Amino acid sequence: MSDATHWILTLVCDDQPGIVHAVSGAVVEAHGNITESQQFSSADTGRFFMRLQVESGIDRASFEAALAPVTSRYDMEWKLDVVGRPLRTLVLVSKAGHCLNDLLFRQRAGQLGIEVPLVMSNHPDLAELAAFYGVPFEHRPVQDADGKQAFERAVLDVVAEHDVELVVLARYMQILSPELCAALAGRIINIHHSFLPGFKGASPYRQAHARGVKLIGATAHFVTSDLDEGPIIEQNVVRVDHTRTPNELMAIGQDEESRTLSQSVKWFAEHRVLQDGARTIIFK
Repeated sequence: MSDATHWILTLVCDDQPGIVHAVSGAVVEAHGNITESQQFSSADTGRFFMRLQVESGIDRASFEAALAPVTSRYDMEWKLDVVGRPLRTLVLVSKAGHCLNDLLFRQRAGQLGIEVPLVMSNHPDLAELAAFYGVPFEHRPVQDADGKQAFERAVLDVVAEHDVELVVLARYMQILSPELCAALAGRIINIHHSFLPGFKGASPYRQAHARGVKLIGATAHFVTSDLDEGPIIEQNVVRVDHTRTPNELMAIGQDEESRTLSQSVKWFAEHRVLQDGARTIIFK
């Protein structure tokens, strides 16, 4: 199939017999060849999850028509996309540039399937970094409640104008309103440091150094109105010891934050992340 399109198909529905057989039949009906297949049945929620990559020479409308009887019969939530299509992604930042730099570098290097129409920030500090990668940068100060509301309205305007599919909080240090969280549910990802115990407030790495932590790391998760309680996409940790200075701990932690966030964005862009209640299913 030299002229075939490579499709990604994701499916979610109540678990029941016959789903895989029916989906496979629909793919055959679409003259498709399954090149990758993963599935999971959740005993906790009774839901069935599936991700397929399919090589087929027919167009989207014909593929969707072949799928329609199956998706209707099983009342499926489903998505069909083209493998490798860059996901339109809005990035929000504050002052720390390590996560933004990693995302934009990987995007430019072809390692991350996103396109970034805009970087928005409540501080002007990272304008030069965005300009280095040729990405427009918009600074909107958030100094009070009115400024926060204006910023969030601008976010929704950008999402609508650019048909944004994912919003990434790349160390954006503002708590989002429940209204914005609801409007972007399932398509907004945050990164934060992961410590035991959890150090809050200013200078968490200095707090970690003072308490002699042995593990530091990062967690990427979907954003919900419950602060830092959204479904977890990826976590990484690294072991440290008493010889590390606060600045060394910060450097190690920022590397983990950057790596964890970029990995999560990559999986999301490849449609490998499906939500199962408060958990995520990751088809690696």
